[in-house]
Amino acid sequence: MRPATAPVQRPVEAKLLVAGKDGHIAHWRRADFVRLFHGGDLVIANDAATLPASLPGRHVRSGRDIEVRLAGRDSLDQVMRFSAVVFGAGDFQTPTERRAAPPVLMVGDRLALGPLRATVTRLLDHPRFVSLAFDGSPDHIWAGLARHGRPIQYSHMQTSLELWDVWTRIAGAPVAFEPPSAGFVLDWHVLTAIREHQATFATITHAAGISSTGDEELDRLLPFDEPYRIPATTAKAVEIARERGGRVIAVGTTVVRALEDAATDDGHLRAGEGLAKGRIGPTTRLRVIDAILSGTHEPGTSHYELLRAFLEDATLQHATEELDKRGYKTHEFGDSVLIL
Repeated sequence: MRPATAPVQRPVEAKLLVAGKDGHIAHWRRADFVRLFHGGDLVIANDAATLPASLPGRHVRSGRDIEVRLAGRDSLDQVMRFSAVVFGAGDFQTPTERRAAPPVLMVGDRLALGPLRATVTRLLDHPRFVSLAFDGSPDHIWAGLARHGRPIQYSHMQTSLELWDVWTRIAGAPVAFEPPSAGFVLDWHVLTAIREHQATFATITHAAGISSTGDEELDRLLPFDEPYRIPATTAKAVEIARERGGRVIAVGTTVVRALEDAATDDGHLRAGEGLAKGRIGPTTRLRVIDAILSGTHEPGTSHYELLRAFLEDATLQHATEELDKRGYKTHEFGDSVLIL
């Protein structure tokens, strides 16, 4: 698959591959996807807005240039402490896997990130993966992120992204590190069409994490732990959909990860805060989600592994072959798949 190279959220030519457990695959215009929803279905999307989580700066001890990509935090509400992946000098125009390594990082190292200052408080499971604590008040940190940060992006994108490129139309609290891009298909016309098809719509808030670090060893740790919040109204909507015989349809892998983490063994959904730590893959028994509307994902990625919970490998491989053959585009502004 070829990457989408322009930040257009709803291109008129966008494609949709539709796959079912029976192995049947069909190709649709993505603009028509609501026609596949039934009365009683519940569509759930992630309403997280995207942080400007790429911070160029300087490693004070060595004096060398670095880029810090914020990658996680323990809760949606605190802004003082983050986990982060650190790169050497350069920017998104260099492919991530070719980026220079940062200087050797040590606990206590100080980082100057524009108007912000941070301290390395812990080395995590890789030399470039660390915990950071920012100086100053939450207001100071928010202001520094807004003034100095940029959206995380990769070399397939030909222009520098702005925040409005990576916020969905339903974006609320700025907690995601990369956009919950499956939600790019949504706008107010789509939400109206969902209601017209007698389906319902609800949201959760999930701190969508980074998709690639450029290092195979570190990529094997993806997805990192990600906090989420499930409103009581969404948990109730799942209960009502079940009672009516409707399907619960996730818009994006982040919704699957949050809802399955919050599910009880008997399929009920707990409302409130949580931290998604587990991985979803071919051995996962899905307890809440019946279908997923997602971007196209390449084999070997953590997102693709999650899709293996929905389809047998042979069907998923067939779908991947169809995506390649028919010129579907991948990455955050690419085409989509709907697995029923």
